[in-house]
Amino acid sequence: MDNLILSFNVVAPLCFVMALGYFLKYLKMFDENTVNVMNNVAFKVFLPCLLFYNVYTTDLGNVINPKLMIFACLSIISLFIILLLIVPIFEKDNSKRGVIIQGIFRSNFVLFGIPVATSLAGEGNIGVTALLIGVVVPTFNVLAVVCLETFRGGKVNVKKVTHGIVTNPLIIGSFLGLSMLVIGIKLPTFLEVTIKDVSKIATPLSLILLGASFSFSNVKKYLKETIITVIGKLIIVPLVFLAISYAVGFRGISLLSLMIMFAAPTAVSSFQMAKQMDGDADLAGQIVVFTSAFSIVTVFAWIFVLKQLALI
Repeated sequence: MDNLILSFNVVAPLCFVMALGYFLKYLKMFDENTVNVMNNVAFKVFLPCLLFYNVYTTDLGNVINPKLMIFACLSIISLFIILLLIVPIFEKDNSKRGVIIQGIFRSNFVLFGIPVATSLAGEGNIGVTALLIGVVVPTFNVLAVVCLETFRGGKVNVKKVTHGIVTNPLIIGSFLGLSMLVIGIKLPTFLEVTIKDVSKIATPLSLILLGASFSFSNVKKYLKETIITVIGKLIIVPLVFLAISYAVGFRGISLLSLMIMFAAPTAVSSFQMAKQMDGDADLAGQIVVFTSAFSIVTVFAWIFVLKQLALI
């Protein structure tokens, strides 16, 4: 019963904050333009500050885990290759193929990783998760570009992809935090407190904006593709890769971080990327909405199972 209550207490706040965002949009306190502008601000300012602060204030000796980082990247790449082989078998429309593949392998690790890890491990113990985000996000981005370009029929622009990674605010935030931590540079108290306060805005604002982005149009049109992607993303992928993670020997905060990486819903940015690269943007939007909605149940279940088995 204790683990059931704990799992509920971890996931319920995410659900209610997203519901608040949807309710505010329903009241017309948000419009689409406002949501887009604020998403941009959250991505470029608040989330990088959050990642910077979590890495900067962590105990370096306990978070550098090359085995975990290599395993995470290899898992994502392996999943990506498997999907490249399987998805074209049942989906013949190229504009949907890339979107479905991206929807299954690319998770909203940043937005779900920090709050879930903080709730379970405590604010000062999530450096492992924050550093893993710094490795996983560029992997997601590169493979997403490769995937969408492949089914668009274009060639992958290595220079453009590299530039996108180097200038990614989330990568910059993680890198700066790690650099200052390794070198031993201490920020002035007033600056550290400012960054800490700004970072507190990131998670609730991003979740509110995610809720405000929900749209339940085109449900019937994309029902088959959405069901396949939701089941693949939230059930099959975590089930397979968490079993492998356990077999490899990951436990505690490392296994928790991997669980969030595999079980989190599809990244919000996948919608914008599909739009820019001739993917089926409407399908991408539905995937984000329904994986986010159903993840409230599935993430709860994964946390409960792992806590019951005393693995996290």
